[in-house]
Amino acid sequence: MSKSKYKRALVTVVAVGFLLSGCGLLGMKEEKQIDPPKEVTYTEEEAEMEEKAAKTEQEAVDKDQEAEASETIKTELYLVDKNGYVVPQTIDLPKTESVAAQALEYLVKNGPVTEILPNGFRAVIPDDTKFSVNVKDKVATVDFSNEFKNYQAEDELKILQSITWTLTQFDSIEQVKLQINGHPLEEMPVNSTPIGDELTRKDGINIDTSQVADITNTKPITVYYIGGEEDSYYFVPVTKRVSNKMENNIDAAINELVKGPSVASNLLNEFNSDVELLAEPKVENGKVTLNFNESIFGSFDKKMISQNVLDSLVLTLTEQNGIDSVVVTVNGEAELVNEDGKKLTEPVTRPENVNTGSF
Repeated sequence: MSKSKYKRALVTVVAVGFLLSGCGLLGMKEEKQIDPPKEVTYTEEEAEMEEKAAKTEQEAVDKDQEAEASETIKTELYLVDKNGYVVPQTIDLPKTESVAAQALEYLVKNGPVTEILPNGFRAVIPDDTKFSVNVKDKVATVDFSNEFKNYQAEDELKILQSITWTLTQFDSIEQVKLQINGHPLEEMPVNSTPIGDELTRKDGINIDTSQVADITNTKPITVYYIGGEEDSYYFVPVTKRVSNKMENNIDAAINELVKGPSVASNLLNEFNSDVELLAEPKVENGKVTLNFNESIFGSFDKKMISQNVLDSLVLTLTEQNGIDSVVVTVNGEAELVNEDGKKLTEPVTRPENVNTGSF
């Protein structure tokens, strides 16, 4: 073989070797790319760690929700339901030092209450009304802007009652005075309802005189009936007029509960018409003891009292001055139970808030 042929042969061998070597490298790369993914398995220890992590995360969420709840305060807003009654609805509002002013702010139409209004309810203070609230010596003086005059005549009493009962829920307020631009109101601007020196709960709410022929010799008694619909019942305060001859206001209130609301009222009552007190109510240290006949049980088993009946009694009687709790007995016996089967061994007190969804 000549020298030149030998060189060409050597170059060919080297080139083929290089190509083979290159193909080997490429083959290795391709083999790595098509390797199937490794199967991942979890040990019991790893699964337990994941479960703990999820639990910790949920606990953090719960704490955030608790913190958010602690930043609110339950407030009774006296709103108007679809039947025109002024009704307390307890709603969580942001915590503030100006509770009275905030409560009124949530009574303004199209204000912050709009997004949280219960179904069928509305606010009654006219749109865009501005105001200030000054509380001194248990008197709240509310000074409104001119927009306060922009309401319908049929809403006038509802506005007065809504403002008065909302503000007097606070221990620091017993009376309310109204102004417009610094000028005291002696009567309401649209329908001229007299206001007098101040407004109090004694003026009544959802006043019903339909069963009274002559109110001159009567006095007001506020009782609680049931409003709303099945699965969404709530308690409605109604001020009835009773004869001045009834000296005992507790007797008078129970008589009105048993008598029930007027037929056209759209309100309900669970008291049996045969319910009677067997003895005079006893009041001692803020506690009133009532002794009923067995009709207080209604259609329930003996010794079991309807929760609605019990709640109506407690709300009605604790509305009166000097009464903080109620004890119910039947034929002198106190071993009663509620619908949940819980013994009523302690006096029943008024809840801090009314119509919370869980009385």
